[in-house]
Amino acid sequence: MRNEYAADRGLSEPDLAGDWHAQFARWFADAVAFGLPEPNAMVVGTADAAGRPSGRTVLLKGYDPEGFVFFTNHASRKGTEAAANPYASLVFPWFPMQRQVVVAGAVREVPRAETEAYFATRPRASQLGAWASPQSQVIPDRAALETRYREAAQRFGDGPIPAPPHWGGLRVRPDSVEFWQGHAGRLHDRLRFRRADAGDWTVERLAP
Repeated sequence: MRNEYAADRGLSEPDLAGDWHAQFARWFADAVAFGLPEPNAMVVGTADAAGRPSGRTVLLKGYDPEGFVFFTNHASRKGTEAAANPYASLVFPWFPMQRQVVVAGAVREVPRAETEAYFATRPRASQLGAWASPQSQVIPDRAALETRYREAAQRFGDGPIPAPPHWGGLRVRPDSVEFWQGHAGRLHDRLRFRRADAGDWTVERLAP
């Protein structure tokens, strides 16, 4: 179960954009053009107050120089862990392109207005699902979830559906963003933008 990476691919320091945000935008555009299914899918890693980690795949819903944004139920496992231990990692596993992007940084809730603006763009079924699902909680069976969904649909009828108070966005403000490019002989290229104590960014090459 081993695939050899292409010998003609690589990532050198002169290839990088001037900052992590511009470099991510470049690689994200490449992933979209490549035709990857859901190129905005990322693995989000969090840990509870005791340091016990957990991970799951979610969809990136926005990024800017301030960080990466996704949305969730704040009472879910990732939501409660982010509140208790406000740091997270993100991994974009673009394996068909022999690339990864690995992010680590502090996580904070986005402003409520940002949550409400995004929620208004979601399909109606997804809006109802946010009200119906007690995410990460134990439920007796599928029927219980479907009952909650029908109750939410009846509650809101044909009217607008507001964002639930327990649901919102989280922004990971990166301290480091690593761009990983597969290379022949497992001599992969790993270039990392790292935020220094003064707030400036430096670029480092990591051994594969």
